[in-house]
Amino acid sequence: MDTNSNIEKLFSMIQEAKHLVALTGAGVSTLSGIRDFRGKNGLYNDMDAEKIFSIDYFTQDPSFYYTHAGSFIYNLDEKEASIVHIVLGELEKKGYLKSLITQNIDLLHQKGGCKNVIEIHGSPEMHYCLRCSGVRVGFEEAAAQVRAGAMPKCPKCGRALKPAITFFGESLPADALREAVSEAQKADLMLILGTSLTVHPAASIPNYTLTRGGKIVIVNNMPTPLDGRAILHFDDLGAVFEELERLLNAD
Repeated sequence: MDTNSNIEKLFSMIQEAKHLVALTGAGVSTLSGIRDFRGKNGLYNDMDAEKIFSIDYFTQDPSFYYTHAGSFIYNLDEKEASIVHIVLGELEKKGYLKSLITQNIDLLHQKGGCKNVIEIHGSPEMHYCLRCSGVRVGFEEAAAQVRAGAMPKCPKCGRALKPAITFFGESLPADALREAVSEAQKADLMLILGTSLTVHPAASIPNYTLTRGGKIVIVNNMPTPLDGRAILHFDDLGAVFEELERLLNAD
């Protein structure tokens, strides 16, 4: 059970950490009304997410992605940052949080105020042509076209543009992954939030912290492979971060 005394202990650890890093997954955004992938009400339950986000299928039929992803990718500008996103932004602003590594592609950490966000699964912020170099279209322009029932297309060759999200069959962004590993190695405390640590290589990132003698805290409503190695474990993200917000404001 999440107790205030344990949350106060967590807050003290955050204050005392020399290099605090957070790793977040889809669970932090469910509070913003965005469904996760593998949870009880996740997209995997009623949608072929592996097909939607397959690079092989995208190259064959990009319309499948745009038709099926439209409802949960291209309305992201309508979603508001949750208490988790906002408190993480406050922690960064106050100098406690040094970096935030996220598996999410919803841009809500930036909306919550975080600046040093490492997006290891890419981002829909930019769309590009798989064939023509230099063709770049921002999220707002692409989203407007998708909501109008069209696909963003390359002005040079006419092919559908692809979001800079890492699809199944693609490698993670090398620079982002390298930066994430570096930050995890520096961390003396890592907050693992809203992720079941089942998708690799993201799931292995906390091991870099543990190997260097750092501590991990897990806040997730499902079991993870590292629960036994966490110095603290909580189930309820919303309750934990509401209390952290209170403690921050009283600080």
